[in-house]
Amino acid sequence: MEELEVPMEDVHKHIEEHAHKSGDRWTSGIALVTAILAALAAVAALLAGDHANEAMIAQIQASDHWNHYQAKGIKSGQLSSKIEILTELGHTPKESDNKKLDDYAKDQNEIHAQAEEAEKDAHKHLRTHVILARSVTLFQIAITLSAICLLTKRRVFAVVAWGVGVVGAFSFAWALLT
Repeated sequence: MEELEVPMEDVHKHIEEHAHKSGDRWTSGIALVTAILAALAAVAALLAGDHANEAMIAQIQASDHWNHYQAKGIKSGQLSSKIEILTELGHTPKESDNKKLDDYAKDQNEIHAQAEEAEKDAHKHLRTHVILARSVTLFQIAITLSAICLLTKRRVFAVVAWGVGVVGAFSFAWALLT
């Protein structure tokens, strides 16, 4: 899967330049918070991409296990047919064929468990990816609101930006803890 990109570098550079030019503590604070949000967004984007890749790998493994499960089922079906035909013809099937049939059933049970475990792993990684992707979006919104705050000189945008940034940080922390 594609990594999430954070196209906020230009906004961040603009905020830094504005902070250096103005020398205002408020503007410097906005620039600092924006830099922290940009760093968090970058880390969250990398982790989101990693979890998307892990989800895909786990799903491929699950698919491989299900294919193996079906192959064992086909072999078992063929062997069962052979045993039935021999029995109908009045011949006694080999004991090794009956043992092999039991082995196929046992193998299928093990493969079934492995496939389900791989599917659970894929779903877990995908859920984490979605949470991280949401946090990246929230960080980007917060960075944009910070830029709007500096451009309009309205502090209400900073408060909203910080609120959105905090929600993004909680989302980011939630993804790391789950």
